[in-house]
Amino acid sequence: MAQQDNGDSSAAAGSAVEKSLPPAASPGTAVVASDAFANPGLPPHNLRVTDLDPAKERQASRRVGGLFILSIVGSIFAIVAYIVFPIVPGDLVSVRLNTLFLGLGITLALIPLGIGAIYWAKNLMHSEEMVEQRHSTRGTESTRAAAANIFTLGNKESGFTRRKLIRNSLIGALAVFPLPAIVFFRDLAPAEDPVALFKTTLWKKGTRLALDPSGAPIKASDVTLGSVFHVIPEGLENAEHKLEEKAKAAVLLMKLDPSDLNELPERKDWSYNGIVAYSKICTHVGCPVALYEQHTHHLLCPCHQSTFDVTNHCEVIFGPAKRPLPQLPIAVDSEGYLIAQSDFTEPVGPSFWERSA
Repeated sequence: MAQQDNGDSSAAAGSAVEKSLPPAASPGTAVVASDAFANPGLPPHNLRVTDLDPAKERQASRRVGGLFILSIVGSIFAIVAYIVFPIVPGDLVSVRLNTLFLGLGITLALIPLGIGAIYWAKNLMHSEEMVEQRHSTRGTESTRAAAANIFTLGNKESGFTRRKLIRNSLIGALAVFPLPAIVFFRDLAPAEDPVALFKTTLWKKGTRLALDPSGAPIKASDVTLGSVFHVIPEGLENAEHKLEEKAKAAVLLMKLDPSDLNELPERKDWSYNGIVAYSKICTHVGCPVALYEQHTHHLLCPCHQSTFDVTNHCEVIFGPAKRPLPQLPIAVDSEGYLIAQSDFTEPVGPSFWERSA
Protein backbone atom coordinates (compact mmCIF):
# COMPACT_ATOMS: atom_id res chain seq x y z
CA MET A 1 0.00 0.00 0.00
CA ALA A 2 2.87 2.30 0.81
CA GLN A 3 4.46 1.61 -2.55
CA GLN A 4 1.24 2.59 -4.34
CA ASP A 5 1.10 5.85 -2.37
CA ASN A 6 4.67 6.63 -3.38
CA GLY A 7 3.82 6.01 -7.01
CA ASP A 8 0.79 8.29 -6.83
CA SER A 9 2.90 11.03 -5.21
CA SER A 10 5.55 10.76 -7.96
CA ALA A 11 2.88 10.99 -10.63
CA ALA A 12 1.39 14.09 -9.00
CA ALA A 13 4.80 15.73 -8.75
CA GLY A 14 5.55 14.98 -12.38
CA SER A 15 2.21 16.46 -13.41
CA ALA A 16 3.00 19.67 -11.48
CA VAL A 17 6.40 20.01 -13.16
CA GLU A 18 4.85 19.55 -16.59
CA LYS A 19 2.34 22.32 -15.88
CA SER A 20 5.14 24.74 -14.87
CA LEU A 21 7.11 24.20 -18.09
CA PRO A 22 6.46 26.30 -21.21
CA PRO A 23 4.34 24.67 -23.88
CA ALA A 24 6.11 22.00 -25.88
CA ALA A 25 7.13 22.91 -29.42
CA SER A 26 7.05 20.67 -32.40
CA PRO A 27 10.33 20.10 -34.26
CA GLY A 28 11.41 23.16 -36.22
CA THR A 29 9.32 25.59 -34.14
CA ALA A 30 10.97 28.19 -31.88
CA VAL A 31 9.53 29.24 -28.56
CA VAL A 32 10.00 32.97 -27.91
CA ALA A 33 9.88 34.87 -24.65
CA SER A 34 6.51 36.39 -25.47
CA ASP A 35 4.97 32.94 -25.29
CA ALA A 36 5.78 32.76 -21.56
CA PHE A 37 6.12 36.39 -20.36
CA ALA A 38 4.03 39.50 -20.89
CA ASN A 39 5.62 42.84 -21.83
CA PRO A 40 5.60 44.87 -18.61
CA GLY A 41 5.55 48.15 -20.57
CA LEU A 42 7.06 51.47 -19.51
CA PRO A 43 6.83 52.64 -15.90
CA PRO A 44 4.29 55.36 -15.17
CA HIS A 45 5.53 58.87 -15.92
CA ASN A 46 6.08 61.02 -12.85
CA LEU A 47 5.45 64.70 -13.45
CA ARG A 48 8.02 67.21 -12.20
CA VAL A 49 7.29 70.36 -10.26
CA THR A 50 7.93 72.41 -13.40
CA ASP A 51 5.35 70.32 -15.24
CA LEU A 52 2.68 71.03 -12.63
CA ASP A 53 3.39 74.62 -11.61
CA PRO A 54 3.80 77.34 -14.30
CA ALA A 55 5.45 79.60 -11.73
CA LYS A 56 8.12 76.98 -11.04
CA GLU A 57 8.62 76.54 -14.79
CA ARG A 58 9.25 80.27 -15.21
CA GLN A 59 11.58 80.24 -12.23
CA ALA A 60 13.61 77.37 -13.73
CA SER A 61 13.71 79.17 -17.06
CA ARG A 62 15.09 82.29 -15.38
CA ARG A 63 17.77 80.21 -13.64
CA VAL A 64 18.92 78.71 -16.92
CA GLY A 65 18.99 82.13 -18.56
CA GLY A 66 20.92 83.53 -15.60
CA LEU A 67 23.54 80.81 -15.89
CA PHE A 68 23.99 81.50 -19.60
CA ILE A 69 24.31 85.24 -18.90
CA LEU A 70 26.89 84.45 -16.21
CA SER A 71 28.82 82.53 -18.87
CA ILE A 72 28.82 85.65 -21.03
CA VAL A 73 30.19 87.67 -18.10
CA GLY A 74 32.95 85.09 -17.61
CA SER A 75 34.01 85.27 -21.26
CA ILE A 76 34.15 89.08 -21.14
CA PHE A 77 36.06 88.94 -17.85
CA ALA A 78 38.67 86.64 -19.42
CA ILE A 79 39.23 89.11 -22.27
CA VAL A 80 39.53 92.05 -19.87
CA ALA A 81 41.93 90.09 -17.62
CA TYR A 82 44.11 89.26 -20.62
CA ILE A 83 44.45 92.96 -21.41
CA VAL A 84 44.67 94.35 -17.85
CA PHE A 85 47.14 91.73 -16.53
CA PRO A 86 49.68 91.17 -19.37
CA ILE A 87 52.71 88.95 -18.91
CA VAL A 88 55.88 90.98 -18.46
CA PRO A 89 59.04 89.08 -19.49
CA GLY A 90 61.03 88.13 -16.42
CA ASP A 91 58.28 89.17 -13.97
CA LEU A 92 56.87 86.09 -12.23
CA VAL A 93 54.20 88.12 -10.43
CA SER A 94 52.70 89.17 -13.76
CA VAL A 95 52.70 85.53 -14.87
CA ARG A 96 50.83 84.47 -11.72
CA LEU A 97 48.25 87.26 -12.00
CA ASN A 98 47.68 86.61 -15.70
CA THR A 99 47.25 82.88 -15.12
CA LEU A 100 44.98 83.40 -12.11
CA PHE A 101 42.53 85.84 -13.67
CA LEU A 102 42.47 84.17 -17.06
CA GLY A 103 41.72 80.86 -15.35
CA LEU A 104 38.93 82.42 -13.31
CA GLY A 105 37.39 84.01 -16.40
CA ILE A 106 37.49 80.82 -18.47
CA THR A 107 36.09 78.82 -15.55
CA LEU A 108 33.28 81.33 -15.14
CA ALA A 109 32.52 81.00 -18.85
CA LEU A 110 32.55 77.21 -19.02
CA ILE A 111 30.95 75.96 -15.80
CA PRO A 112 27.70 78.01 -15.91
CA LEU A 113 27.28 77.07 -19.58
CA GLY A 114 27.47 73.36 -18.76
CA ILE A 115 25.34 73.59 -15.61
CA GLY A 116 22.72 75.65 -17.44
CA ALA A 117 22.44 73.10 -20.25
CA ILE A 118 22.05 70.22 -17.76
CA TYR A 119 19.52 72.10 -15.63
CA TRP A 120 17.53 72.95 -18.75
CA ALA A 121 17.42 69.32 -19.85
CA LYS A 122 16.53 68.01 -16.38
CA ASN A 123 13.81 70.48 -15.47
CA LEU A 124 12.30 71.92 -18.64
CA MET A 125 12.79 69.58 -21.56
CA HIS A 126 10.43 66.68 -22.31
CA SER A 127 11.01 63.91 -19.74
CA GLU A 128 8.77 61.03 -20.80
CA GLU A 129 10.44 57.77 -21.74
CA MET A 130 9.95 56.73 -25.33
CA VAL A 131 10.41 53.55 -27.33
CA GLU A 132 11.62 53.88 -30.89
CA GLN A 133 11.15 50.81 -33.02
CA ARG A 134 14.10 49.83 -35.15
CA HIS A 135 13.54 50.07 -38.85
CA SER A 136 15.61 50.34 -41.97
CA THR A 137 16.52 53.91 -42.93
CA ARG A 138 15.98 55.11 -46.46
CA GLY A 139 16.51 58.42 -48.11
CA THR A 140 12.90 58.78 -49.15
CA GLU A 141 10.63 61.78 -48.93
CA SER A 142 8.74 60.22 -46.06
CA THR A 143 12.00 59.65 -44.16
CA ARG A 144 13.05 63.26 -44.60
CA ALA A 145 9.61 64.40 -43.57
CA ALA A 146 9.84 62.24 -40.46
CA ALA A 147 13.26 63.71 -39.64
CA ALA A 148 11.89 67.23 -40.01
CA ASN A 149 9.02 66.26 -37.76
CA ILE A 150 11.49 65.02 -35.13
CA PHE A 151 13.25 68.40 -35.13
CA THR A 152 9.92 70.14 -34.85
CA LEU A 153 8.92 67.88 -31.98
CA GLY A 154 12.27 68.40 -30.27
CA ASN A 155 11.85 72.13 -30.55
CA LYS A 156 8.37 71.86 -29.06
CA GLU A 157 9.46 69.62 -26.19
CA SER A 158 12.54 71.68 -25.29
CA GLY A 159 10.74 74.99 -25.65
CA PHE A 160 13.75 76.47 -27.46
CA THR A 161 11.74 78.93 -29.55
CA ARG A 162 9.04 79.46 -26.95
CA ARG A 163 11.38 80.27 -24.04
CA LYS A 164 12.99 83.42 -25.39
CA LEU A 165 15.16 84.10 -22.33
CA ILE A 166 16.84 80.70 -22.57
CA ARG A 167 17.21 80.90 -26.34
CA ASN A 168 18.68 84.39 -26.44
CA SER A 169 20.99 83.90 -23.46
CA LEU A 170 22.27 80.58 -24.87
CA ILE A 171 22.92 82.14 -28.28
CA GLY A 172 24.70 85.02 -26.56
CA ALA A 173 26.83 82.69 -24.40
CA LEU A 174 27.83 80.56 -27.38
CA ALA A 175 28.62 83.65 -29.45
CA VAL A 176 30.76 85.29 -26.77
CA PHE A 177 32.46 82.14 -25.49
CA PRO A 178 34.99 81.82 -28.40
CA LEU A 179 36.06 85.47 -28.13
CA PRO A 180 38.68 84.92 -25.36
CA ALA A 181 40.33 82.22 -27.48
CA ILE A 182 40.46 84.60 -30.45
CA VAL A 183 42.08 87.26 -28.26
CA PHE A 184 44.54 84.72 -26.79
CA PHE A 185 45.71 83.80 -30.30
CA ARG A 186 47.68 87.02 -30.13
CA ASP A 187 50.23 85.21 -27.97
CA LEU A 188 50.93 82.75 -30.77
CA ALA A 189 52.63 85.47 -32.80
CA PRO A 190 55.76 87.21 -31.45
CA ALA A 191 55.75 90.95 -31.12
CA GLU A 192 58.53 91.16 -33.70
CA ASP A 193 59.18 89.48 -37.01
CA PRO A 194 60.43 85.96 -36.14
CA VAL A 195 62.66 85.84 -39.21
CA ALA A 196 64.42 89.01 -38.09
CA LEU A 197 64.74 87.68 -34.54
CA PHE A 198 66.41 84.47 -35.67
CA LYS A 199 68.77 86.33 -38.02
CA THR A 200 70.30 88.26 -35.15
CA THR A 201 72.01 86.90 -32.02
CA LEU A 202 74.35 88.31 -29.38
CA TRP A 203 77.40 87.31 -31.41
CA LYS A 204 79.23 90.24 -32.95
CA LYS A 205 82.74 91.07 -34.06
CA GLY A 206 85.22 90.70 -31.20
CA THR A 207 82.88 88.86 -28.78
CA ARG A 208 84.84 86.21 -26.92
CA LEU A 209 83.67 82.60 -26.85
CA ALA A 210 82.90 81.55 -23.25
CA LEU A 211 82.18 78.23 -21.59
CA ASP A 212 78.57 77.39 -20.77
CA PRO A 213 77.52 77.87 -18.00
CA SER A 214 80.54 79.38 -16.23
CA GLY A 215 81.06 82.20 -18.74
CA ALA A 216 84.86 81.83 -18.67
CA PRO A 217 86.52 82.86 -21.96
CA ILE A 218 88.23 80.11 -23.96
CA LYS A 219 91.81 80.20 -25.17
CA ALA A 220 92.62 78.46 -28.43
CA SER A 221 95.49 76.64 -26.73
CA ASP A 222 93.03 75.00 -24.31
CA VAL A 223 91.05 73.35 -27.10
CA THR A 224 92.57 69.93 -27.74
CA LEU A 225 92.12 67.63 -30.71
CA GLY A 226 88.80 65.75 -30.47
CA SER A 227 87.40 67.96 -27.73
CA VAL A 228 83.98 69.64 -27.80
CA PHE A 229 82.74 72.62 -25.78
CA HIS A 230 79.31 74.13 -25.20
CA VAL A 231 79.82 77.81 -25.83
CA ILE A 232 77.94 81.06 -25.19
CA PRO A 233 78.89 84.71 -25.85
CA GLU A 234 80.93 86.33 -23.10
CA GLY A 235 78.79 88.75 -21.08
CA LEU A 236 75.57 86.87 -21.71
CA GLU A 237 74.58 87.31 -18.05
CA ASN A 238 74.11 91.02 -18.73
CA ALA A 239 71.67 90.49 -21.60
CA GLU A 240 68.12 91.82 -21.20
CA HIS A 241 66.47 88.52 -22.11
CA LYS A 242 69.14 86.09 -21.01
CA LEU A 243 67.35 82.78 -21.63
CA GLU A 244 65.98 83.79 -25.03
CA GLU A 245 69.33 85.11 -26.21
CA LYS A 246 71.18 82.05 -24.94
CA ALA A 247 68.75 79.79 -26.81
CA LYS A 248 69.64 81.55 -30.07
CA ALA A 249 73.37 82.03 -29.52
CA ALA A 250 74.33 78.58 -28.15
CA VAL A 251 77.28 77.11 -30.04
CA LEU A 252 79.25 73.86 -30.17
CA LEU A 253 83.02 74.29 -30.44
CA MET A 254 85.14 71.38 -31.75
CA LYS A 255 88.73 70.82 -32.83
CA LEU A 256 89.54 68.49 -35.71
CA ASP A 257 92.66 67.73 -37.65
CA PRO A 258 92.79 70.59 -40.18
CA SER A 259 93.41 68.05 -42.94
CA ASP A 260 90.01 66.45 -42.18
CA LEU A 261 88.12 69.68 -42.79
CA ASN A 262 86.58 70.05 -46.23
CA GLU A 263 85.82 73.73 -45.93
CA LEU A 264 84.02 75.80 -48.50
CA PRO A 265 86.28 78.28 -50.30
CA GLU A 266 84.40 81.29 -48.92
CA ARG A 267 84.77 79.90 -45.39
CA LYS A 268 88.48 79.14 -45.33
CA ASP A 269 89.13 81.81 -42.72
CA TRP A 270 86.08 80.94 -40.53
CA SER A 271 88.04 78.38 -38.50
CA TYR A 272 91.30 78.52 -36.57
CA ASN A 273 93.84 75.70 -36.65
CA GLY A 274 91.09 73.06 -37.02
CA ILE A 275 88.78 74.69 -34.45
CA VAL A 276 85.25 75.23 -35.78
CA ALA A 277 82.06 76.56 -34.19
CA TYR A 278 78.50 75.70 -35.25
CA SER A 279 75.06 76.61 -33.98
CA LYS A 280 73.75 74.18 -31.40
CA ILE A 281 70.14 74.56 -32.61
CA CYS A 282 68.92 71.88 -35.01
CA THR A 283 67.62 73.21 -38.31
CA HIS A 284 64.68 70.79 -38.18
CA VAL A 285 62.54 71.95 -35.23
CA GLY A 286 65.10 73.60 -32.95
CA CYS A 287 66.18 70.82 -30.59
CA PRO A 288 69.70 71.10 -29.06
CA VAL A 289 72.30 69.22 -31.11
CA ALA A 290 74.53 68.03 -28.28
CA LEU A 291 75.83 64.56 -29.24
CA TYR A 292 79.26 64.55 -30.90
CA GLU A 293 80.84 61.39 -32.30
CA GLN A 294 84.57 62.01 -32.15
CA HIS A 295 85.65 59.24 -34.52
CA THR A 296 83.14 60.01 -37.27
CA HIS A 297 83.00 63.78 -36.62
CA HIS A 298 79.20 63.64 -36.70
CA LEU A 299 76.79 65.76 -34.69
CA LEU A 300 73.53 64.04 -33.78
CA CYS A 301 70.22 65.64 -32.80
CA PRO A 302 68.58 63.39 -30.16
CA CYS A 303 65.01 64.46 -31.03
CA HIS A 304 64.63 63.16 -34.60
CA GLN A 305 68.11 61.78 -35.33
CA SER A 306 69.19 64.44 -37.81
CA THR A 307 72.92 63.93 -38.35
CA PHE A 308 75.42 66.58 -39.47
CA ASP A 309 78.95 66.08 -40.81
CA VAL A 310 81.36 68.50 -39.16
CA THR A 311 84.09 67.81 -41.71
CA ASN A 312 81.81 69.02 -44.51
CA HIS A 313 80.52 72.32 -43.05
CA CYS A 314 77.88 70.41 -41.00
CA GLU A 315 75.88 69.27 -44.01
CA VAL A 316 72.92 66.97 -43.33
CA ILE A 317 73.74 63.32 -43.96
CA PHE A 318 70.69 61.77 -42.27
CA GLY A 319 67.33 62.73 -40.82
CA PRO A 320 64.59 65.28 -41.48
CA ALA A 321 66.72 68.45 -41.24
CA LYS A 322 66.85 70.32 -44.55
CA ARG A 323 69.94 72.54 -44.25
CA PRO A 324 73.35 72.50 -42.50
CA LEU A 325 73.92 73.99 -39.08
CA PRO A 326 74.89 77.68 -39.36
CA GLN A 327 78.62 78.24 -38.80
CA LEU A 328 79.99 80.96 -36.55
CA PRO A 329 83.10 82.60 -38.02
CA ILE A 330 85.84 82.60 -35.36
CA ALA A 331 89.38 83.94 -34.93
CA VAL A 332 91.90 84.58 -32.11
CA ASP A 333 92.56 87.91 -30.45
CA SER A 334 95.90 89.31 -29.29
CA GLU A 335 95.65 87.47 -25.97
CA GLY A 336 95.00 84.09 -27.55
CA TYR A 337 91.28 83.96 -26.77
CA LEU A 338 88.80 82.71 -29.33
CA ILE A 339 86.52 85.47 -30.63
CA ALA A 340 83.70 85.77 -33.14
CA GLN A 341 84.43 87.49 -36.43
CA SER A 342 80.75 88.42 -36.78
CA ASP A 343 77.27 87.17 -36.10
CA PHE A 344 75.88 84.14 -37.95
CA THR A 345 75.42 84.92 -41.62
CA GLU A 346 72.08 83.06 -41.80
CA PRO A 347 69.15 82.49 -39.46
CA VAL A 348 69.73 79.93 -36.73
CA GLY A 349 67.19 77.33 -35.71
CA PRO A 350 64.33 75.67 -37.62
CA SER A 351 64.33 76.10 -41.37
CA PHE A 352 60.72 77.23 -41.53
CA TRP A 353 61.76 80.66 -40.22
CA GLU A 354 64.06 81.06 -43.19
CA ARG A 355 61.50 79.72 -45.68
CA SER A 356 58.90 82.21 -44.44
CA ALA A 357 61.14 85.19 -45.26
